[in-house]
Amino acid sequence: MMEFSTHINPTKGEVHEHRNGWHRSCQEGVCRVHGVDENGKAVLIQPKVPRDKWLDLVAQLPPCLIGMEACSGAHHWARQFRQYGHPVKLMAPKFVTPYRMSGKRGKNDAADAAALCEAVRRPQMRFVPVKEEHPQIILCLHRTRQGFVEERTATYNRLRGLIAEFGVVLPQKVTCLRREIGAHLEDLPGYANACVGDLLAHADPLDERIEAYDWLIAQAARDDARSQRLMQLPGIGPNTANARLASIGGGHDFQNGRQVAAWIGLTPGQYSSGGKTRLGRITQAGDNYLRSLLVMGARRPQWAGREAGPLQPLGEESGGTTRLLAHRGGDRRQERPAGVGGAQVRRGFSAQTRRGLGRPTPQKASAEGRKELTW
Repeated sequence: MMEFSTHINPTKGEVHEHRNGWHRSCQEGVCRVHGVDENGKAVLIQPKVPRDKWLDLVAQLPPCLIGMEACSGAHHWARQFRQYGHPVKLMAPKFVTPYRMSGKRGKNDAADAAALCEAVRRPQMRFVPVKEEHPQIILCLHRTRQGFVEERTATYNRLRGLIAEFGVVLPQKVTCLRREIGAHLEDLPGYANACVGDLLAHADPLDERIEAYDWLIAQAARDDARSQRLMQLPGIGPNTANARLASIGGGHDFQNGRQVAAWIGLTPGQYSSGGKTRLGRITQAGDNYLRSLLVMGARRPQWAGREAGPLQPLGEESGGTTRLLAHRGGDRRQERPAGVGGAQVRRGFSAQTRRGLGRPTPQKASAEGRKELTW
């Protein structure tokens, strides 16, 4: 039995792969390979393996377990390695670090190799599902659109900051900003007018690109039957449905909905000890983009209710009100004796409960009058 694990650091161009402890560290296209058997004994060590020789080396190996750190390019290499009959498992880097024998301060290629070999064999290790090409294509649409949105937001924030230096303060909403800034352009002195004009011109194509990507995402959602079913839920639009399916898929990798919420970062963090439960704020772990879409979708019904106007009182003809009154035993306001307040009624009920008389029904309370209700 052999195992293979990979750690990729896109910022430094480092790739570490391990096979049953096969460790591969790539710096400028050169990799280090370290392999161990099922007993943890090193059986394959190659200090330098060029990037273009990775697949050739994997093809020569017998079927073995491959464990990789989930990072940039990991899904691509996992799909490539699966073609040669190797099962691939992806792990979050933060779950691999505790298995490094040298600790956090002793990070090197050899230590990472041993840590990955140890982590991939743990039965309780949480693995990341390998994504296929189509979900990654959909996520490319969302990542590119979100980049344009952030760039547009930064442009308008920069614009508002510049004009505020000259005493012009405009609303934060983009539509209001563009509508009102035209009346203040002539008030800006010197080159400030030209700078604001260039910023507005730079934001125009960003709006067009965002609209184009909105159309592409909506088209992809219309072509997917699962997205259509999700969009029937309140607060779920094409962006949320599409991003949710591309990130989670069918959700079969989770046992229940709470695991999905914990993966997204919507569950509170725990600081419990000594049998006392202490819950803090939400962890905010996982995908920030998907979490923000779900939070905004959850708030959408509230916004829709505000746009519809203030809530109207329910009449007696409302079915929900009738069932509620029947469950409560009638309308207590109508059967309350004259001159008796709600607080007095509650005090009377509490007093009789303490004396073991039980809680009287509204009909009994109205018949007995104020004398029995006010204790």
